[in-house]
Amino acid sequence: MIYLDNAATSQKKPQSVYDAVLYAMGHMGNAGRTAYGASHASSKTIFETRELLTKFFHGGPVSNCIFTKNSTESLNIAIQGSLQKGDHVISTVMEHNSVLRPLYAMEKRGVELSFLPYTEEDGLQYEKLESLLQKNTKAVVCTHASNLTGDMVDLERMGEFARKHGLLFIVDASQTAGVYEIDCKKWGISILCFTGHKSLLGPQGTGGMVIQEGVSVTPLSYGGTGVESYNQDMPLENPNHLEAGTLNVHGIAGLHAGVEYIMETGMETIRTRELMLMERMYDAIKDLSGIRVYGNLEKKERCPILCLNLYDYDSAAVSDELFTRFGIVTRPGGHCAPLMHIALNNVEQGSVRFSFSHFNTEEEVDQAIRAMEILSKEG
Repeated sequence: MIYLDNAATSQKKPQSVYDAVLYAMGHMGNAGRTAYGASHASSKTIFETRELLTKFFHGGPVSNCIFTKNSTESLNIAIQGSLQKGDHVISTVMEHNSVLRPLYAMEKRGVELSFLPYTEEDGLQYEKLESLLQKNTKAVVCTHASNLTGDMVDLERMGEFARKHGLLFIVDASQTAGVYEIDCKKWGISILCFTGHKSLLGPQGTGGMVIQEGVSVTPLSYGGTGVESYNQDMPLENPNHLEAGTLNVHGIAGLHAGVEYIMETGMETIRTRELMLMERMYDAIKDLSGIRVYGNLEKKERCPILCLNLYDYDSAAVSDELFTRFGIVTRPGGHCAPLMHIALNNVEQGSVRFSFSHFNTEEEVDQAIRAMEILSKEG
């Protein structure tokens, strides 16, 4: 099997991640619930991972690094915990449903929404930001990169706009955390939401938020924290304010190992290889008969994603053919990005997404190229 669906989840992890999870399962207990060694080991791992992620994303303070099970949970906490009836939000058509559905839920509660348009040629139309601003605008909520095309959002520009108008700036870094440097302080990110199982190379069931000092978020979940047990509400201070119940310390141990691997290997080294593999395939197939590639592949700063269609075939049929005949794993369909599919005019057809890891080989990419050459020739 040739795995080219890394934008969904990174299947191959560093050996250190597997080792860390297995060790944690055999040696760690419930963090902060008692005084025995296994509990202390869990607490130490959790704290050290908070420290590591805070440094990795240039956030702070450490207590404002909150663990969740994925980006979707993080975004729900950030969006539902920051907005209320009468607020207005500016977002983009590049968003994943992990942003859109919480926003739509808040719209039903009286929050107003505006979406910044996108075109393949020019990307997001930043010049229209000012026209979307209203007196009641509370926040800018946007992705760092499209999970569909790999096109990126200029977070520095969006952050400047948010800072200029005193807005919250909530960012979905699902596709970029571990691929590109993210500087929460420099870009004025109020709440960064990330997942651990993609380019951070951690296990599924891990994710989190890095919250800027002074930003208040109402809890989404309520329950045990191991402290202030007689308080009928959640503790006021982070991280306990937003973390109810037992944390996934086994997964967090693996996430720690994944981030350490990235820091040791070098994010630029990883990104350069992934983009090289993507460009290798793009250059080989872009002129094949029947191939339609989506997004701006001429821009060098992008995620290692190649999104395409073949003639008028349904994307699911193409993806199925790639797997059953050639053993190549891709992602077809709607990609949980409805507004982007509308912008790209492929709602019914969907699209086939190839997404690359630095663990992929040139030989694997060449096999994917040959498969597309065959399918193109067969018409």
